[in-house]
Amino acid sequence: MSLGGTASYRDPARRGDLPDLVSSAVAAAEAVGFEFCVRPEIGRLLAALAGGVPPGGSIGETGTGTGAGVAWMQSAAHPETRIVSYELDEQRAAAAQRLFEDHHNIEIVCADASELFGRGPFDLLVHDGGPGSGKHPSDELVDPATVLTPGGTMTLDDVTPAVTWPPTFRGEPDEGRLRWLTHPQLCTTEIRVAADLAVLVARYLPSG
Repeated sequence: MSLGGTASYRDPARRGDLPDLVSSAVAAAEAVGFEFCVRPEIGRLLAALAGGVPPGGSIGETGTGTGAGVAWMQSAAHPETRIVSYELDEQRAAAAQRLFEDHHNIEIVCADASELFGRGPFDLLVHDGGPGSGKHPSDELVDPATVLTPGGTMTLDDVTPAVTWPPTFRGEPDEGRLRWLTHPQLCTTEIRVAADLAVLVARYLPSG
């Protein structure tokens, strides 16, 4: 979920051509007053990554919202790629369930996002900053060996673009980001998708 994400779709210069399901997910967000849809810049990155998941592979997402992220991924994923997304809010989950009710490969679950991890491992995990994301110093990182297939990819979105090393947040070293960037089992990089927005993309490379 992105701060001001829903509003960003009102700017024709930023939204460009949208897949129909993305437009429907954003409309559903506006209908329920949800302002944190994934921004188009991140959505296009998710679509590109989803398009690389092999037929029969699996994608997991924490924080469905009304389904904009899933819609972006569905637009590029193979029809036999399984997509499962967890959303804690009942109203938002119901809106997303209605949106994807005719898509046999998509499952929207109304439950705490931490329950998603037991459904892995995934070829692609879109981690929206909840439990296991390490965005808070006391938060344990989710175990890549549990949630990712060998060579699988995970994203952590909505980070402030780094301009120094080590990266900082509000003037202090960003310990959560550093834990992902230096994780011994991950090859992680930061991709800037807008002047004010970046995404961590990590590939699981198990040793041995």
